[in-house]
Amino acid sequence: MTNFDAIIVGGGAAGLFCALTAGARGKRVLVLERNAEVGAKILISGGGRCNFTNVNAGDAKCFISANPHFARSALARFKPTDFIALIEKHRIAYYEKTLGQLFCEGAGAAKKIVRMLLDECAAGGVEIRTDCALRSVSRGESFRVETTQGAFEAAALVVASGGLSIPKLGANDIAYRIAKHFNVPISPTRPGLVPLTFGEDDLAWMRPLSGVSTDVVARCGNARFREAALFTHRGLSGPATLQVSSYLTPGGVVELDWAPDVSEEFLAERKRARPKALIKTALSEIIPARLAEALTVQAAQTPLGDHSDEGLRVLMRIVKVARFIPTGTEGYAKAEVTVGGIDVNALSQQTMEARAAPGLFFIGECADVTGWLGGYNFQWAWASGAAAGRAI
Repeated sequence: MTNFDAIIVGGGAAGLFCALTAGARGKRVLVLERNAEVGAKILISGGGRCNFTNVNAGDAKCFISANPHFARSALARFKPTDFIALIEKHRIAYYEKTLGQLFCEGAGAAKKIVRMLLDECAAGGVEIRTDCALRSVSRGESFRVETTQGAFEAAALVVASGGLSIPKLGANDIAYRIAKHFNVPISPTRPGLVPLTFGEDDLAWMRPLSGVSTDVVARCGNARFREAALFTHRGLSGPATLQVSSYLTPGGVVELDWAPDVSEEFLAERKRARPKALIKTALSEIIPARLAEALTVQAAQTPLGDHSDEGLRVLMRIVKVARFIPTGTEGYAKAEVTVGGIDVNALSQQTMEARAAPGLFFIGECADVTGWLGGYNFQWAWASGAAAGRAI
């Protein structure tokens, strides 16, 4: 039997950051990872460049949770600038893309982030075991973890095993099973940052547009995002779609403005300049031609001058205010994150410790805190990991 100050279940972003934080404090830490290597999600992030944070990720408004204020404490005590300082310490080159997203330079650069985390863990004496799956967790005077590589005990147990998204990378429900075992409540889960699917009526005109991408404003409830939407053979994807998907509940409505830079007066104004121009020709100045034709159907082939100003405004409303009720999503297999999870009202905002089970912590994606697309979820992983790492 080997004893530690803390055992961390999961060698992803949150788990490794918790480990290196605790290790730097002199704690004896063991990380258990069921995969053959740590950091699987880090390695695939940003096409291998790893969108490791966002300059705006310190704002709790950019996170979804049953308790919208929960994330504030951890985010305030470990900011994007703190992680950037660590990146710079390790001389990892990075750049800012759109909307505050920070990426590592060069293809495959995500490996540098994993290497940095492992080097920091090694400096703190953290022990990491891969290919190590849990068999059971119990508690006496301390937490006892039975694994495929033997039994271990520790005063603190940190669950950083993620949610249900991307099962091909090893995602499973172990965090929720541990929570249930210790009577920690769980909020309902659903796929987040995920492509949306539609019924046959919508797909009849969407499928021929598969591969077409365009800048939109997407809305769901009070959430509003301006990014690209992408047509697929099953419905819609692209950043704007993924963003609103995290806010969408069954039967909910998604609203798209296909031409956010112009008003409803656009076609009427174009008529005065070019009355003989076809409607599809005028619309193709602001949206892809194939989309213009699909949205306006028969009217697409008629000249602007054949329509009244009000008739043209009606056509523009079709372009500006398109409402859809998706049939569902492409599920956890294509979801980047899991919305919901461990009920954060049962956790300490300062430490991520479960009130019902002192010494038990839940961090990262398994907790009910979900960030926007673009580095926000990594920042939550670093911040929640740091919060627990300072407490164990």
